Order: sequence, then C-alpha cells, then structure tokens
Amino acid sequence: MTDKLLETGRQIRGEVIGEALSERALQAATDFDRPFQELALRYCWGEIWGSEELSRPTRSIINIAMLAAMGKPNELRIHVRGALHNGVTQKEIQEVLLQVCIYAGVPAAGEAFRVAREVFEEEKK
Repeated sequence: MTDKLLETGRQIRGEVIGEALSERALQAATDFDRPFQELALRYCWGEIWGSEELSRPTRSIINIAMLAAMGKPNELRIHVRGALHNGVTQKEIQEVLLQVCIYAGVPAAGEAFRVAREVFEEEKK
C-alpha cells in the first residue's frame, strides 16, 4: 500500500471506525478479497470520506440513514459506533432512525433501533 488515496483511506477509516477494527479487516484479507479492501480504502475512505465538502458527522448521519434503509445491520453497527466517535449524539441518531421509519418503513427502522441500542450499550462498558 503505497499510493496516497490508499494511505489516506487507511488513516480515515482507522479514525472513524477504530484502528483495531480497521487493521483487523486488512490483516484478515486474503488474495481473494484484498482488492475489495483496497478499493474500499482508496475510494470510500480516501476519496469520499477524505473530501472536506461534508463534515464527518454529516457523512456518518448519511451512512446511518442509508444502511438502516437498506437493512444492513453489520455495516450499520460499525457506522453507528463511528458516528459516536465523530461526535454524533444518540439523540441525533434517534432522529435519523425516526426519519428512516417514515421513508423506509417500520421494519427497517425497528432493526436499526435495535442495532443502535446494542452499540450504545457496548459503548457504555
């Protein structure tokens, strides 16, 4: 990993989701999925999260809404924790999920509230 976007992505992902989780994903990568890891680091984290046009809390809120609406609880868990690390409050996350309920439906929001509550409880420990 020598290119600038890759290194920027690695740094930002570590700051948002935590160094340990980010590095674990890289260390667990195989020849099969390493290209995906590098693509995500380069473009998701380096290019998009690295842009200064939106703040990290704003990006976190957008991700929470999209992941909740798509019903992606594993990624949602990571991004709720990241949002808290980015300064998004539990009340703001609650409001995002209430809006998800209206626009994406009760089942999607119900699952998202469950995931967020679990993350909040884990963060207390």
